[in-house]
Amino acid sequence: MVWVRLKSVNPSTTAMHGDQGFTLIEVLVALTIAAVALMAALKATGSMAQSSAELRLRTLAQWSAENELSQLRIQSEVPGLGAQTRPCPQAEVALTCKVEVFAMPAQGFRRVEVSVYGGSDNHRLARLVGFPNQFTQ
Repeated sequence: MVWVRLKSVNPSTTAMHGDQGFTLIEVLVALTIAAVALMAALKATGSMAQSSAELRLRTLAQWSAENELSQLRIQSEVPGLGAQTRPCPQAEVALTCKVEVFAMPAQGFRRVEVSVYGGSDNHRLARLVGFPNQFTQ
């Protein structure tokens, strides 16, 4: 049989050596620091999610602008001067393309500006300028 001798605890000696644990103030300070750190991490995560959604929307808008310009390039007829607005959805996102065609000093050349609008406040997400130079008059 093994006998264990217990050491008696004297309250006056433990107070001198600091073996009583944390005080309430120390615990509250530690919890405050942890809460501030977690709030900062949560704000950073939210900001990254919002910028990721905006980047996705701008990428889809750029693709729509490239599609519009490509369609003008493969047409066999000269695009008419002026502006046209038409829907140009991309990946189930409602976007609107404004295509403006301008005359150039060189005969047979056109400058085409494609602006893509969308989002919750319908602001311009992308703008693409092209010169589909295969047109002849």
